[in-house]
Amino acid sequence: MQKALNINADKCTGCLQCEVACSFEHTGTFNPSKSRIKVFKFHDEGRFVPYTCTQCAEAWCLQACPVEAISYDAETGAKVVADSACVGCKVCTIACPFGTVNYVPDTGKVAKCDLCGGDPKCATACPTDAITYVDASMTGLEKMRAWAAKTDVGLQAEA
Repeated sequence: MQKALNINADKCTGCLQCEVACSFEHTGTFNPSKSRIKVFKFHDEGRFVPYTCTQCAEAWCLQACPVEAISYDAETGAKVVADSACVGCKVCTIACPFGTVNYVPDTGKVAKCDLCGGDPKCATACPTDAITYVDASMTGLEKMRAWAAKTDVGLQAEA
């Protein structure tokens, strides 16, 4: 069973525990700027939105890599960057339409979410369950249900 990160921005408090856990897992430092997940802050609205690679089926990053440094992990479904093969050309950063593959100046390579090998630390660290690691087939269904519930309420209000 494939699993995926499910992000519910309505539950995010902006605590940045996900960013800290991710940076520690991948770099050994507690430094949110080195995290592979980012929390966007919408100060005017008082909202926070965690955002990271969605491990999309199209995998433009994987297809664009000229040295085949990005591979598909069949066990986790993650598209994983092999540091030993990455030449830091940044083609994958351009190919990703979501901006979730990032160049890391410290290493001269790129980095993206790799689902921590099937145990994503961002989900483990999230105190509000804004980030969960669930059966991949459930992420779309739950989002559709939530949207439908909001739409139904909106339609009832108009009546």
